Amino acid sequence: MPLTSAAKKVIIIFFVTAVALFISLPHEFSLFGKNFTRPNLDVNAGRIQLHKNFDLVLGLDLAGGSHLVFEADVSKLPQDKRSDAIASLRNVIERRVNFFGVSEPNVQASSFEGKERIIVELPGVKDTNTAKDIIGKTAELVFAEVEGASDSANLVPTNLTGADLVSAREVFDNQTGKPAVSIEFSKDGADKFATITEKNVGKPLAIVLDGSPVSAPIVQEKITGGQAQISGSFTVEEAKNLAIQLNAGALPAPVRLVEERTVGATLGADSVAKSVKAGLVGLSMVLLFMILSYGRLGMVAAVGLVIFGVLTLALYKLIPVVLTLPGIAGFLLSVGMAVDSNILIFERFKEERLKRPIPDALEVSFGRAWDSIRDANIATLVTAFILANPLDFPFLHTSGPVRGFAITLALGIGISLFTGIVVSRNLLRVFIREGKK
Repeated sequence: MPLTSAAKKVIIIFFVTAVALFISLPHEFSLFGKNFTRPNLDVNAGRIQLHKNFDLVLGLDLAGGSHLVFEADVSKLPQDKRSDAIASLRNVIERRVNFFGVSEPNVQASSFEGKERIIVELPGVKDTNTAKDIIGKTAELVFAEVEGASDSANLVPTNLTGADLVSAREVFDNQTGKPAVSIEFSKDGADKFATITEKNVGKPLAIVLDGSPVSAPIVQEKITGGQAQISGSFTVEEAKNLAIQLNAGALPAPVRLVEERTVGATLGADSVAKSVKAGLVGLSMVLLFMILSYGRLGMVAAVGLVIFGVLTLALYKLIPVVLTLPGIAGFLLSVGMAVDSNILIFERFKEERLKRPIPDALEVSFGRAWDSIRDANIATLVTAFILANPLDFPFLHTSGPVRGFAITLALGIGISLFTGIVVSRNLLRVFIREGKK
């Protein structure tokens, strides 16, 4: 007997769930008295190397991390411009941390005994040497003309600086194969670059970073299009870090590191264990309520809820999402909301099955409940978007834990829509609608 369309979809759903379960399992786990170790994912393709161990990334409150304090030197700035400089400094440092790849960092400005400081907390980061270099360097980029002989050459800065950049990225030099940084100028920067290269054909044009020349290539011809490349004796890591600094912008004031320490988890293991236990109890209560209230329909919803949990955890590991205690709260809240769509559909089904056959009643129930499900979840997604503040609106100063809560809540809503509409619908088609034919 050929498989129906719904049966094929159910097979695909369970296959995807099995893959997600593999990702969701801890690295080492026990099953039926035997110990197992889940293998890591290792992929090598040319220069691309992927090593994925699928471990949960925990936030500062659950796993600890690093605490760095930088002191800004604003003595050379006018008094009325210092507050703006500190705000800009904080924003640049936060962008650098985000480019560095640390999720849910906490970056805040603080005044202490007349001194302006930036406090940076990096969850899960134990070795802070690279982070300190990226955060603390000024990264002032200037293009300079070279005048005089090589042994007594003078560098004359031009009006082309890092402020004219649009983007920077790590590349490999086509001729040498060594790491380099490709940069793209804005329209005004491209015009400046064309004028400077036209003036210096046959001469070196120095690229100066933080006052030190990194390279001085000979200009062969006028360069238009706003593209250039910074070459030097870079390692891959150095080229990557330089691109990060240039993308984030130069620091508006010099800073120096005044405090560095590794911090432990602000919540004890006992608090985390109690939170997990509370979550499992809540999940069990929701499952029990659905089964007692809706019978076979509730059992289908329970299966969908288990699939929801497996997919959500796998997605947390794949992205990865930095899991904090507020993030766990967002997940638990989304668990309760995950059955909202099922409840709306099942209550509608109670009415529709009195008017028409069960297979038709199921389809009508899903169709008519969709408008309410969509509107309710969109309203919650808008709230989560505001809390996450992904566009960094200046009037929304949301902290890392708040963003963690919003991200886990938004992901939970998205996955709950999938499990409530797609998973539950196809399970019901297979086990109830087709069984009644």
